[in-house]
Amino acid sequence: MSKDMDATADYFNAAVDLIDHNLTAGRGDKIAVIDYRGLHSYQTLSENINRFANALKGLKIMQEQRIVLCLNDTMDFPVCFLGAIKAGVIPVPINTRLTEKDYAYILEDSRATALFVSSDLLPQFERHLDSHPALKTVIISGGDARADNALDTLLGPQSTEFTAARTRRDDMCFWLYTSGTTGMPKGTVHLQANLRATADLYAIKTIGVREDDVMFSAAKLFFAYGLGNGLTFPFAVGATVILLEGPPTPDAVCDILRNRAPTIFYGVPTLFGMLLASGILPKKGEHHLRFCTSAGEALPADLLTRWQSQVGVDILDGIGSTEMLHIFLSNRPGDVRPGSTGKPVAGYDIRLTGDDGVPVEPGEMGALEISGPSSGLMYWNQRTKSLDTFHGPWTRAGDKYRQDEEGYFIYCGRTDDMLKVGGIYVSPFEVEAALIEHEAVLEVAVVGKADADQLIKPKAVIVPKNPNVDREVLATELTLYAKTKLASFKYPRWIEFVDELPKTATGKIQRFKLRD
Repeated sequence: MSKDMDATADYFNAAVDLIDHNLTAGRGDKIAVIDYRGLHSYQTLSENINRFANALKGLKIMQEQRIVLCLNDTMDFPVCFLGAIKAGVIPVPINTRLTEKDYAYILEDSRATALFVSSDLLPQFERHLDSHPALKTVIISGGDARADNALDTLLGPQSTEFTAARTRRDDMCFWLYTSGTTGMPKGTVHLQANLRATADLYAIKTIGVREDDVMFSAAKLFFAYGLGNGLTFPFAVGATVILLEGPPTPDAVCDILRNRAPTIFYGVPTLFGMLLASGILPKKGEHHLRFCTSAGEALPADLLTRWQSQVGVDILDGIGSTEMLHIFLSNRPGDVRPGSTGKPVAGYDIRLTGDDGVPVEPGEMGALEISGPSSGLMYWNQRTKSLDTFHGPWTRAGDKYRQDEEGYFIYCGRTDDMLKVGGIYVSPFEVEAALIEHEAVLEVAVVGKADADQLIKPKAVIVPKNPNVDREVLATELTLYAKTKLASFKYPRWIEFVDELPKTATGKIQRFKLRD
């Protein structure tokens, strides 16, 4: 064979990259994962990944075929996700809180040959499993471990040795379906090299994760943000991760913060607000946190300063996306600017463009576009939407930003949420950030509403901290309060009170439902 034909040096498998170096470094006995079943070492994790890869081979699931993972956050998730990657099979982890209609759509769209599903989530699939011609196998995680279709039964007899598939950095590796606030999910195709890029550029070089860290992510593993926090980053540095199977309620989160001693907590703004309001949040000296991170939506400055005061550590706010896999714009330890999303992560280029596609002048608001090594390849089966989002090296985020004179990026809102009031763009987030500072406000979302002349003005939808408050009096008080914080054309003309705001499973407010 000629030298040109010998491309062995070019082979790269993301599962091998994340796991094998820990064994070589002597971390086999170190705890990799803590879940409801106990402690799991790197050696055990590696062996079960190999068992899963062998099981896929036994099921005759071929390289580059897709398998859907609808799994709760337990040890089974990294085993199945990385086991598939090691075998060259494409894992498609999906949101565990979707509807039966969504699940049927994803199985059909992905043409998955197998479904691996947690036992409590199976009822959302049962009525349509026979309607997907490509789907041949359904395996259950949890439940009766002795059943023929149980994951434990499948893994038990498999070998703990497996030779990784001969994949390359630019090979298709896994898909993530978007958790967008409108429309059906879109399958974002990611490459073998993308996981390592996020670990190197954001986790290690930007926020400084370490081998001695214990990480806990309230954001679930099916979510791009949670996948990095709870799988890529700890395994990339040989750290330990705590997985919470159920929902991240204040009680569950605070119990982990107190009793499991995580050093990094990854959350979202809504959860940070709930924790501050809970009255049970560990204070300074009652936890082991070095810092926290936030993504999903912009972090209000008031929420950050209250967290710093009560908990005694920073929240590093950043922005990422399913399309870019993880955070590309972020605050940093020792460089936290309240009300901003920080500066670009090294290795990513950021530009802001106007409606004409041309970069805006410094200080002006523009559409956020990113160029970096973790970008997705495309949306599966979505040619038009792929062309709208992926522009050569640039990916459109769908967010509006401006950059201040010191280089910090300031979030203005989602592109499709922006309001034009009197011919001037108004950022819903700016109005929300002003209202959330009022002591009576728990959560707020701002949308546009037409007045009697069919002109768009801001409307605020508010969840009050006290559900029994006199809402008419509070509405008047909040209107006057907003006028002291905002330019005269930006204050909300209407205030509506609700018990809760509609959100996606990843904590993003579904403003389109409020507009409706």
